[in-house]
Amino acid sequence: MADVLVTLIRSVVLIGILLTGMAYMTWFERRVISRFQVRIGPNRVGPAGLLQPLADAVKLFFKENITPFTADTLLYPFAPAIALFAALAAFAVIPIGPTLSVGGLRVPLGIADVPVSVLYLIGVSSLGVYGLVLGGWSSGSKYSLLGGLRATAQVVSYELILGLAIVGVVIISGTLSLGVIVEEQAHAIWFIVLQPLGFILYLIAAVAETNRAPFDLPEADTELVAGYHTEYSGFRFAMFYMAEYVNMITVSAIAATLFLGGWSFPILPGPHWLLIKMLLFLFLFVWLRATLPRMRYDQLMRLCWSVLLPLGLANVAVTAIAVAAVG
Repeated sequence: MADVLVTLIRSVVLIGILLTGMAYMTWFERRVISRFQVRIGPNRVGPAGLLQPLADAVKLFFKENITPFTADTLLYPFAPAIALFAALAAFAVIPIGPTLSVGGLRVPLGIADVPVSVLYLIGVSSLGVYGLVLGGWSSGSKYSLLGGLRATAQVVSYELILGLAIVGVVIISGTLSLGVIVEEQAHAIWFIVLQPLGFILYLIAAVAETNRAPFDLPEADTELVAGYHTEYSGFRFAMFYMAEYVNMITVSAIAATLFLGGWSFPILPGPHWLLIKMLLFLFLFVWLRATLPRMRYDQLMRLCWSVLLPLGLANVAVTAIAVAAVG
């Protein structure tokens, strides 16, 4: 019973941290992009605009939820919840820090470290696109439908690249456990040194997976108004919004865990190092949005199948040969 209670408390705390981090990621993005564009950014609500995320949350919570008369009454409100659930569930297996001892009870800093946590991540991350597809189809709008179809093709293409990038780390570490992968990097070198190509492939695929610029084709405002969430408003739109930013946080945590040693560091290892490494990736997301134009859809697909896929397969083959030769 104590184990169940501890797990429940850790889950609630982690969800609260993720949602708070998501809220202030929107503030961070606005401030950074405003600096890129020589603007001020949020500065009205609270000191330095720090209460702007709270104001946005209140506004979206009290906005009217409008349902188009052409929408599917069952799937239309359900789709945003699927997207948000998948984004939150993916963080469950990421080790946040070393195991602590509290009152004689060992408390791991993470929800669970299952032996096949890498497979869990790949499986759960693929569920998020169902929310986008169902939201686009159930809205009864041609713009939303096109956005949902784009999201499907994009995830199918770039999830393959994401998987190939992760396979290189799995081959080197010989395990599917994220906790063991972090421990191995703590006692050796970070896997970014052994897998530089895999790291680059992961970064590109992660940006595409989260539908962020320059790969934000499923919600391209110049072509599709807002894509799959064109017909959403109020709290339903907020759930799609939250899912995108939580996904950014999650893929950043995965990148830090797989390639940069996670919470480990030669000096005072702990969760703060994971946070610092995640912030580097999150800044990269914002930097890309502020500087790069959106790609055309055919360019996006060509990049995946003609360039990234051969590189991913070559990286896996070379890694397997090198590990076999050393072993």
